[in-house]
Amino acid sequence: MAKTSKKNKPLRDKLVEAASYNLEEALDILFEHKSEKFTESVDVSINLGVDPSKSDQNVRGASNLPHGTGRSYKVAVFAEGEEAKSALEAGADKVGMEDLADEMKSGEIDYDVIVATPDTMKVVSPLGQILGPKGLMPNPKSETVTKDVSGAVKNAKAGQVRFKSDKQGIVHCRIGQITQSKEEIKSNLQYLLSDLKKSKPPSSKGVFISKVSMSSTMGPGLEIDISSLNF
Repeated sequence: MAKTSKKNKPLRDKLVEAASYNLEEALDILFEHKSEKFTESVDVSINLGVDPSKSDQNVRGASNLPHGTGRSYKVAVFAEGEEAKSALEAGADKVGMEDLADEMKSGEIDYDVIVATPDTMKVVSPLGQILGPKGLMPNPKSETVTKDVSGAVKNAKAGQVRFKSDKQGIVHCRIGQITQSKEEIKSNLQYLLSDLKKSKPPSSKGVFISKVSMSSTMGPGLEIDISSLNF
């Protein structure tokens, strides 16, 4: 969440009086105080009932938001033969093998999503230390290691978001931008929460989604009353 500007300070002083907001109220506030200088993204932070220190409680996955995120994505694919052809036909920005790996080893990683077929992981695996910290390492759970490269590319281009819990057990995710309608952002959030719920580890007990906060790039962080959400 961005630092509060002088313009928004009265808003921040007003907001601290409320503990949480229903989803409609939160969206009204973000839209009412949106920036006139640039297009802001709308992001959520979701606290999960997991123990991050336990590897079997790490949460990751993907969600096909029905209205996308409002931005375009560059997709690279590790594939050969017919699968490489399918990836290009689906709109991949770059398809390759060792040549693509060498490009990434040199530090040239101008991609938002990287997809790989299972049989190319022998080339991709050595890139783990480079791609992992950037959140770009292909993984079956996030549907980026797959034989269906055409579907993966199309989903990525359409705004599929990938989520992963951090060291505090929190998922941070973009769900749209302020130029989209409130209903579109609302629908995107509900889809994300539903897909996130399906990713609950069997060893996680009790309440899984314990807190949801929403913010825009320059706006305040607003805790959402979970009872106002349907998932």
